[in-house]
Amino acid sequence: MDIALSTMSRDSRADKFSNGLHLAIAGNIGAGKTTLVKMLAKEYGWKANLEAVDNNPYLKDFYDDMRKWAFPLQIYFLHSRFNQVLEAKEKKQTIIQDRTIYEDAYIFAKNLHQSGLMAQRDFENYFSLFQTMCHLTQAPDLLIYLKASVPKLLKQIAKRGRDYELDIDPNYLHALNKNYEEWISDYTEGKLVIIESDDLDFVENEADFSMIKNLIEEKLLSK
Repeated sequence: MDIALSTMSRDSRADKFSNGLHLAIAGNIGAGKTTLVKMLAKEYGWKANLEAVDNNPYLKDFYDDMRKWAFPLQIYFLHSRFNQVLEAKEKKQTIIQDRTIYEDAYIFAKNLHQSGLMAQRDFENYFSLFQTMCHLTQAPDLLIYLKASVPKLLKQIAKRGRDYELDIDPNYLHALNKNYEEWISDYTEGKLVIIESDDLDFVENEADFSMIKNLIEEKLLSK
């Protein structure tokens, strides 16, 4: 790690990354995105933009009947994410976002279409709207991909105990992970950090959290 970076105080490091940056954490269901967003926001004084889950009017219905609710759920998420990106563009305060607008299209909607749960015309309509939104927005200054295997995802999903997620199909998570790998391998929109999280516990292990912070700071300071 750069000596100048390692000797900076916590306050000076936070100040260095506080002026209008847009960071986003990407990752599969149960990867730990929301927890990491909250921890980083607290550490640096950033604003956390969380995913619209708890108040989402479609999510429980979607898990009960994916084919019926796939399209309205994805439109709801896309709209919510678009508003967050617009807010990040307008704010002078650094914002860290829980999941990106790209994941809605390239991961979740794509998977629903591939698996036959979203009709062709609905997917085409959805993707056209997504492309229009992308023309009006910018990519994050830094994308942080929290990569996790399906066993790790299932363990963390069980731990947080959301009723509608407890019977989630491991094959569904496998398919999403495949889409994530394809998307990340082609990602050229901006700076990227990939965090292999299977052997990390950044909540309980301060060394793991410090490692993540150092990776983020080094990437933000790089040219």
